[in-house]
Amino acid sequence: MNLLPPSSRAPRRAVRLALTAAAVGTLFAATACSSSGSSQDGAEGPVEVTLALDWTPNTNHTGIYVAQQLGWFKDAGIDLKIVPYGTTSPETLVANHKADFGISYQEGLTTARAAGQDITSVYAVTQKTNVTIAVSADRTDITSPKDLDGKTYAGFGAAYEKPLLRSVIKNAGGKGDFTSVALSTSAYSALYAGKADFAMPMPTWEGLEAKLSGKPLKNFELTDYGFPQIYSTLIASSDRYLKADTATAKKFIGAVERGYAYAVDHPANAADLLIKANKSTLTNTELVHESEELLAASYYRAADGSLGTQSAERWKAFADFAYESGLLSDANGKKLTTAPDTSSWFTDDYLTEKS
Repeated sequence: MNLLPPSSRAPRRAVRLALTAAAVGTLFAATACSSSGSSQDGAEGPVEVTLALDWTPNTNHTGIYVAQQLGWFKDAGIDLKIVPYGTTSPETLVANHKADFGISYQEGLTTARAAGQDITSVYAVTQKTNVTIAVSADRTDITSPKDLDGKTYAGFGAAYEKPLLRSVIKNAGGKGDFTSVALSTSAYSALYAGKADFAMPMPTWEGLEAKLSGKPLKNFELTDYGFPQIYSTLIASSDRYLKADTATAKKFIGAVERGYAYAVDHPANAADLLIKANKSTLTNTELVHESEELLAASYYRAADGSLGTQSAERWKAFADFAYESGLLSDANGKKLTTAPDTSSWFTDDYLTEKS
């Protein structure tokens, strides 16, 4: 099997985590998306708002493209500029006020906030952990994560991968001993080809892609084995922007919320709008439609039916895991000596229902 197409999403998690922790001084020289206060509340005409993507456009971004295609940002007085994914992570762009908003994820934002960066989660796109441990469906010798002892994991080299996998395997009754190889975008190809025993794909993309290509996977949900639920995709901003442009931020999130509500209620139409806006990258339309249906049915809405909401318990649980695993460092690169207080790392104040 060939490498996954550019629209594949899971590699972004490791790539961006490395970028988030990197020095930022030289990164902005090549960045054209200066923003941060591109206009002020009450200014005449549409307000320009920049949003940095975390990877090539995909179904995690559907609500944003729906709102853009249907004119809902324009109706809110917003001129949305979507910044393509590049060598600088969205977390870095947002925290250094080079983008007003960015697509992020709980692991990346946790790392950035622990290091003292100015970034806050304002909207949880996915309410259910959108990554699993997966093996080929025909592996009868692997019926539980405990059977992964002694096996080979194909990953991306992110610091959190090994501690996460050890935790899940041990909780399943294993020892947590396995071989790890960093293959980046080749990880899933290795799994499909039988050159690795397991990987961590997104069930809403790589899992569906495997099924459609005739190589179905068997998945183990992380939360079934004691790992905390995480926000796999979220939208973040900076405290500086949120305070300076509060009204615009609320209008932006309002349009986003409206877009994802539409995606939940009309997944087929939403998929078509996403594809229309990204014809050159989203060429596997069957995959896009199946992904959208699954996200709409099981990921976008929380158990109580809400969109975008976040909980203090979930933020604390993952940060505690990251701290206990020695994954968090301060602005000087020194390991944290106490678990961080995550109460200010997210806010629901910009959601429509909270306004």
